[in-house]
Amino acid sequence: MRKNIVGLIGASFLALSMAGCSHDNATAAQRAAAAWLKLVDSGNYAQSWEEAAAIMKASVAKDQWQAILQANRAPLGALLSRKLTSAESTTELPGAPPGQYVVLEYASRFEHRNNAIETATSTLDKDGQWRVSLYVIK
Repeated sequence: MRKNIVGLIGASFLALSMAGCSHDNATAAQRAAAAWLKLVDSGNYAQSWEEAAAIMKASVAKDQWQAILQANRAPLGALLSRKLTSAESTTELPGAPPGQYVVLEYASRFEHRNNAIETATSTLDKDGQWRVSLYVIK
């Protein structure tokens, strides 16, 4: 009986440790996304590519990224509000290699669009830094 209690306590401690680690990852991923989104919001599209995750840079050239944001983000105008509505940690995403990802979804309002959903996916890069690897506006 005592062994079972010790095992249960050990398992509980491990679960709490993992939950804390996941929470820390989500927090770091959110901070990275917030800083990166400020670059996009200010129209600094070239710098947003420079600050993006390696996986993003490997999939789209800098000039293409700038053109995509110019065509899709610039027409929305200034950001009026952005509220995080969900943050989901995962190790797998369609079309992406296995890794550590946090998919962040925001309800956003822009000068020329009242209801938008922004999704910024942060990934843990090989250097141990969280960076945005995917950004979509709907």
